[in-house]
Amino acid sequence: MAEKQAHLNGAYYGPSIPPATRNYHRPGRGSGCGCCCCLLKLLFNTIITAVVVIGLAVLIFWLIFRPNKVKFHVTDVSLTEFNLTTDNTLHYNLAVNMTVRNPNKRIGIYYDSIEANAYYEDQRFATQTLTPFYQGHKTTSFLNPVFRGQQFVGLGADQTSKFNAEKTLGIYSIDVKLYLRIRFKVGWVKTGRIKPKISCNLKVPLDSNGSLAGTPETTKCGWGF
Repeated sequence: MAEKQAHLNGAYYGPSIPPATRNYHRPGRGSGCGCCCCLLKLLFNTIITAVVVIGLAVLIFWLIFRPNKVKFHVTDVSLTEFNLTTDNTLHYNLAVNMTVRNPNKRIGIYYDSIEANAYYEDQRFATQTLTPFYQGHKTTSFLNPVFRGQQFVGLGADQTSKFNAEKTLGIYSIDVKLYLRIRFKVGWVKTGRIKPKISCNLKVPLDSNGSLAGTPETTKCGWGF
């Protein structure tokens, strides 16, 4: 009986309960990566939006104004001297008449800078700066660069041989290039300045007496940048 009483009076709480596990959060790379991904996504969406807006603006501008490329032509050339001395000095007297046609109805053009250069066999032998001007809608303007003087050109053996062959034929291959700085005007708005290059590849006749052997055909000039 005594043993049974002792068992009843003993404290019994069942099996022991293990302590709660504590989780410690350590900041790692995951949180930073999420933030960077959000920034990259925002930047990507901003770029896409800007490209779409610019594209729509360009499309609307084209649909409204229908811009056409300005046309450059050489209509006449006068070559009264083109002699190469034994020390590779070129003596020249070249005059070029050019037309510049703006075919656009709503776009004017500011020619802020015009530099005319003359080349023979990729060797520049003359430069002239022409007067800036503004060209209105659907108008034709005229440029008349004149190149006169002498210049060392440093032609190689093959180039000198070609010069002598062209001298025999009486027709020279001369390139005239215009380096421009222009702006466009649409209403009251003026665009930023661009720098196109106009190239005119000419075949210029000259006989041994310095008089023209024939009238050259009108030459269309090409655009470049």
